[in-house]
Amino acid sequence: MGLFKKKKKPEPAPEEKKSPLDEMDPSIRPGGVFMVQLLMKEKCEMPSLQRMTEVLTRHIGKVEAAEPDDNLSGSMKGLALFAAMDHIAKFSNGQGPVQVSVMPCDTFHPETIDEMKRSQMWDCLEDRDRILSECKYCVFANDMLTGALDPLERADFDMDYLEALLELFPACEAVYSLNTGKLILADTVRQREYSGLERFIHYIVNARFFNINGTNHHVVDTLGMSLLYIEDLQYHFHSMDPNWVVGHAYNVSSYILANRRPIKDGDTIDGVKDGRMDQSLQWRCRFEDALIGPSRPVLDIHMGQYAAHPQGG
Repeated sequence: MGLFKKKKKPEPAPEEKKSPLDEMDPSIRPGGVFMVQLLMKEKCEMPSLQRMTEVLTRHIGKVEAAEPDDNLSGSMKGLALFAAMDHIAKFSNGQGPVQVSVMPCDTFHPETIDEMKRSQMWDCLEDRDRILSECKYCVFANDMLTGALDPLERADFDMDYLEALLELFPACEAVYSLNTGKLILADTVRQREYSGLERFIHYIVNARFFNINGTNHHVVDTLGMSLLYIEDLQYHFHSMDPNWVVGHAYNVSSYILANRRPIKDGDTIDGVKDGRMDQSLQWRCRFEDALIGPSRPVLDIHMGQYAAHPQGG
């Protein structure tokens, strides 16, 4: 094959063995690794390499599988790794196909999902507690090197990969994005409720809602756009239905992705009134620092009379 090189590493001491998930930082980093867990009630077997190759090829184009590595240990044993030959990552010192990997089914640990993340699972709120209590197992999957792809190509590639995964693992009940904390029912993807780039916006990007203690102020922000080297959105507001703001956030995220980040600092965009985009309201956009979570640049939408921190100009 020539695409994958096996490196022999010393066997770690028993006390050093950890799941790769324990070592990964799921926080958003520009162009970071796309990571999902497929949640299921019963433990399942890994599909054959032939079956995985067949399904992946149909969804993401020609793939080449790495030879099984018997030197892997612990939860990494049985890892399936593929090079996606139709998607080439280009770097300053060379280029090569991006890769995807799938780990064998393992125990799911919902206790690692804190209350804040649980509270932001708006797309699956009615089913959240049932899913997190009934699903005892998960399959972890991720991509590699895809940060070097064109953002639109990557968005489509990762969603094609997700659709392939759900075909390979029909027992999957729900998909949990480790990048954004978003939880969606697997059937939402299987039933193709969204297509094209809209899949990334609605399956991965998470629009979150927060109340600011001691005030009547609220924050809606998004997580997920930075995987594509695009700033996430942020709204700091009062006296407006938060559902309108969340809908606006998804619409604007979709527009920004489809048009390759067209909004510049100081530009204005249509606001929302009665739940609909309204050209008579012009909201100004500023690149600022995030109000919630780790410091990161976001596109802050100043909402005129609704803004909790209105600025002139």
